[in-house]
Amino acid sequence: MPQFLITWLATAASLFVTAIIVPGLAIAGAPTALVGAAVLGFVNAVVKPILVIFTLPLTVLTLGLFLLVVNAIALGLVGYLTPGFTVGGFFPAVIGSLVLTFVSSLINQLLGQETEELQ
Repeated sequence: MPQFLITWLATAASLFVTAIIVPGLAIAGAPTALVGAAVLGFVNAVVKPILVIFTLPLTVLTLGLFLLVVNAIALGLVGYLTPGFTVGGFFPAVIGSLVLTFVSSLINQLLGQETEELQ
């Protein structure tokens, strides 16, 4: 259970930092970041795999670059579902998803959390 809390707080911090860095993303405060992190986890676990399956031919055709669009759609959905978190359009969502990935991996690395490794 503590690992879950650490991951949730790290994701909330990543979301908060991303909203500060990327123009077009706005977050009302820390409670909004915590709710947004929970919604982001839900969207990444449930909605995003469905989007990936439906867009698989286009993803293969673009050699994987369409996954940036899928990530932007997922971040836009989080902005839509989370009160106090706004995504200002498609391009802020694309840039925000890239920055969120980078900041999240950096924070997880600083916290010493292990990523999934192939064995």
